[in-house]
This record gives sequence, structure tokens and C-alpha cells, in this order.
Amino acid sequence: MVKHIVLFKLKNSISQSQKNQIMNQFKEAIEALPAVIPFIRAIEVGLNSNPEEQWDIALYSEFDSLDDVKKYAIHPEHVKAGQILADVKENRACVDYTI
Repeated sequence: MVKHIVLFKLKNSISQSQKNQIMNQFKEAIEALPAVIPFIRAIEVGLNSNPEEQWDIALYSEFDSLDDVKKYAIHPEHVKAGQILADVKENRACVDYTI
């Protein structure tokens, strides 16, 4: 099994109200993906509640293989969900590891 973990930092130039709206929209879109991408084994999006930390969003997901992660990355519905953050994302960090 591969665990796919991604952190997102949104631009400081947008208001907290806008960030909250965007983050919730992203969470809803990502967490709806297992209904259309059957090889997602688990997925959840956490929104940071600690203002002293630099990352705004944590995405956790599980796949059977790294090939499935790669298919997920280019799946049209995942790409569409990712567009929610396209103009407001300042930074992204990712790790994929096999257990």
C-alpha cells in the first residue's frame, strides 16, 4: 500500500474568509473523488486549525500502488479538484511512501 500525503500553503494575500471558503470547497471536491475514482482506498482532507503553523491543508490518501497514485494525479476529476487551489496556492509539499 502507498500512502500519499500532500500539504498546501495558500497565499497570504487572500483574506482568511476567502481561505476558509476555498479550503472547504477543496475538501468537499477531494473527498468526493472515491465515488468516481475507484482505486482510491482512503482519502481525507484536514484543514489546519493551528494559526501558528505554516501549512493550511493536509491531504491524506491511500492507494494499492504507486502506479495508482500516478493514475490519480492525472485523472480528470482530480485535476478539476486541484484547479480550486491553482490561483491561490503558494506552496506544496508531498511524500509517497510504501508500507
